[in-house]
Amino acid sequence: MADVGGIPGKNCRGFCNYCYFKNVKETKILGCKHCPPGQIGCSHCTTDTNMTRDYLPAFQVLSALQTDIFQKELPQNTMVNITGDGDVSCYPQLLELTKAIHDMGLATHLGYTSGKGIDDARIVDKLINNGVIETTYTAFSTDATLRKKWMNDPTPDASIEALKTFCETCDVHAASIIIPGVNDGEELRKTCADLESWGAKALILMRFANTRNQGLILNSDPIIPGIQEQNINEFEQIVRETAKEFHLKVTGTPVCDPDNDTPYALSKDKNKEYLEILTPIKAEATIITSKISAPYIQKIFDNIGASEHVNIIATQQEIACLITEQDLREIDLNEVKDTVIIPGRCFVHDMVAEEVFRKDGKFRLIHRGPDMLTMDGEMSGTLTKEDVLKQELFAFEDLIELINYMGVRIN
Repeated sequence: MADVGGIPGKNCRGFCNYCYFKNVKETKILGCKHCPPGQIGCSHCTTDTNMTRDYLPAFQVLSALQTDIFQKELPQNTMVNITGDGDVSCYPQLLELTKAIHDMGLATHLGYTSGKGIDDARIVDKLINNGVIETTYTAFSTDATLRKKWMNDPTPDASIEALKTFCETCDVHAASIIIPGVNDGEELRKTCADLESWGAKALILMRFANTRNQGLILNSDPIIPGIQEQNINEFEQIVRETAKEFHLKVTGTPVCDPDNDTPYALSKDKNKEYLEILTPIKAEATIITSKISAPYIQKIFDNIGASEHVNIIATQQEIACLITEQDLREIDLNEVKDTVIIPGRCFVHDMVAEEVFRKDGKFRLIHRGPDMLTMDGEMSGTLTKEDVLKQELFAFEDLIELINYMGVRIN
C-alpha cells in the first residue's frame, strides 16, 4: 500500500453528488477495538474514518512504502496499490510517485479513482509507461453528460477517454454507484456494453447509501433528498441480471457475487456438505450482526443444528462493520444470552458494549467475533469459489471456537 492521503471533497475536485462524505461537517469519535482500554477514540475511528488528512508529499509516501517493503520478503508478483482518501488521479505527484515505484522494480495498481483529475487522456500513456498495470476506476456512466452532472467532473470527455485507454492497455476493474432512475436500466446496459467492448476485466455495482441504516454513520442526513431507498433484493436482481447479460465479471456490494455465491457461500444449499468440516457447537451465545447478514448466518447455524443454542440478532444497520453504539442500544436485552459476540470491526468501544449489554443488571460476557465472516463482491471478485469457501470456513471455525470457549456450556 502506498497511501497518499487526501480529504474527500477537497482533494478530488469537489464532491460527487452521491458522495458519502458530502454532508459530514464535523469529526465524530466513534470508538472501536483499536481504542485504548479507558479511552473512547483513536486514530482509526476518528482521523482515518472521518478522512481528515491532506495529501501527503511523495517522499513521505515512498519512505513509508520502502520501510514496509524492507520488513517483508516479497513474492515476485508483488504489486503496489496507490490508494488514498481523496482521488488518486488528482494527486499532484502521481507521475513522480509511479515512476519511483517503477524504478524500484514493482508494478502499480491505481486504487479507486474517479478520473476527475485527468484533464488530458494522454497522461494514461505516461502512467502505463511508469508501470501501472491495473486500476480500479469509477465509471458511474460512460455518458459524459451524466458524469458532468452527477460527478461534477470538469472534463468528463477526457475522463471517459482515459477509462477507455486504461481498459485497452491494463487490467481495469470498473465501479458504478447505482442511483435509481439515473444510471441504471438502459444507461447501465450502455455503460456495460462500452466497458466490455473496451476490454475492462470487471465491474462492481455499488448500492447507493442514502440513510443511516445503510451506512451513513458519520451523518444521518440523506446525501440526496428524495432518492427512494433501493430494496436489497431489487439491487441483487440488478447485479444478477447484469452478470448474466454481459461477459464482464460483474459483482455487487453489499450483495452479491453470482459466480462465487457470496456473501455467505456456506449458506447455499449446494455447499452444505462443507459445513460438516466445522466443529460442533458445545455452548450457548448470542451473535449480533447486521440486517443483511442475519438471515445468512441464521441459515448456516440452522444447517449445523445449532440454532437452539446460538441465536442471531439483527440490528437495523445493514453493514455489520458499521454497527455503532446507537444500533446496540436498540436491541431488546430479553433476547440476549449470557455471552454476546459482536462484529470484530464494528465501531463500538469495548467498555461501551459492556455497559449496553449489562444495563438491565444482568452480567454478560462481551467478545468480538472475527473481523469478517464473508466478503462482498468488492473482495470476492478476484477470488475463486474455492478461495471463498476456504476463507468462510476458517472464519466460521474461529467463530465457533470462540462460542465454545466463552459461551455457557450446554448440559
